[in-house]
Amino acid sequence: MCKYFFFLFALVPPAIASAQADIYPAKPYDGSLCIIHGTVHVGNGQVISNGTILINQGKILQVGEGLPAPSGTDRLIDASGQQVYPGLILPVSDLGLREIAEAVRGTDDYRELGDLNPNIRSIVAYNTDSKITNTLKANGILLAGITPQGGLISGSSTLVQLDAWNWEDATYQADFGIHLNMPSFLRRPERRFAAREQATPPADPTREALDQIERIKSFFRQAKAYAAESTHAETNLKLEAVGGLFLGKQSLFVHGDQVRQMLVAIDFAKEFGFHVVIVGGSESFLIAPLLAQNHIAVILQEMHRLPDTEDDDVDQPFKTPAILQQAGVLFAINDSHETSRYRNLMFDAGTAAAYGLSKEQALQAITLNSARILGVGDRTGSLEAGKDANIVICSGDILDMRTSTVTHALIQAREVSLENKQTQLYARYLYKYGLR
Repeated sequence: MCKYFFFLFALVPPAIASAQADIYPAKPYDGSLCIIHGTVHVGNGQVISNGTILINQGKILQVGEGLPAPSGTDRLIDASGQQVYPGLILPVSDLGLREIAEAVRGTDDYRELGDLNPNIRSIVAYNTDSKITNTLKANGILLAGITPQGGLISGSSTLVQLDAWNWEDATYQADFGIHLNMPSFLRRPERRFAAREQATPPADPTREALDQIERIKSFFRQAKAYAAESTHAETNLKLEAVGGLFLGKQSLFVHGDQVRQMLVAIDFAKEFGFHVVIVGGSESFLIAPLLAQNHIAVILQEMHRLPDTEDDDVDQPFKTPAILQQAGVLFAINDSHETSRYRNLMFDAGTAAAYGLSKEQALQAITLNSARILGVGDRTGSLEAGKDANIVICSGDILDMRTSTVTHALIQAREVSLENKQTQLYARYLYKYGLR
């Protein structure tokens, strides 16, 4: 009987494996690589026809038009008729922290209790086995800023590369920013519930917001005094966690859409000397020159949506990137949509290209601009000599959902798998119906 059960148990793993194969991270690639005959979109606005990219030990050595492949090159990729792009960057995301949005609590680890949690590090909770990660790679997204949520100060975010065994392997730029959720000065009811009567009149949102802002400022003033001390009688983890803000090693990412919230963010930059980035910024078009004057960058969220107020043009979210570009504001485009799970990042940029941006400017908003805002512009975001070989090859226009099909994706020259849950199910049912 024992032998019988052992025999059945031994059969189970192969049966499961045949239903869905595992997807393994690519092995490190230290050899030489050459991509030839592709249309290279550098990411800084430059386009090279019949471009060649020379790569060695994970770094880009040279990019140019019609360069011959060096003799002895270990690997050659012919990109004839294809488009070559920098790897796309998702700057703010709960990827790997939240698997099934608003559904299964056991898959969520993206927020902490309490209001002031600057010492929370999102990276230690990052799940490299998320099924969403492989879907993003198949769409050309190779880097993501893993960001905690909740409270007034949520914690620090880390930039990860999306092909790794564990969070240590995934880390690309650790703890580059502290995230602050700016209190709202307005109480706007959800459109679906606008007609619903409220049992009690709402409290004064402006007064509440100002009280919370003063609380945040008091915390940063304490942190500044703490950072100025040469020695500490007691270690304060919360105050130590924001020390990088005062040294310029971290940025303060202020989440807010209202003009008043952004004005307070500018005040933070002036009082504490912080490098401030606005996350959201749906009303940033109203104060674009002021943001540019104060060197405040903006990460726009969820472009495929209705405007915030009835007075705005219905297509205002689509036009905002062009307004920021014209004003000289450094901005990036992000996709935080929970239903599509962030895979439409490049199509958000494509929409911006239809409403005032050039295609290369739209591409820059999801590559080089994002890299600069996250503090890694010297390492990635464009296809230039000296940078990591984070590259996407596409058979069509990556900003156009009708033609965007990624054929190759490289992270530091490692060619990563484009297989994911959807491709596996596609192959499974082709087999079931005798189409394969």
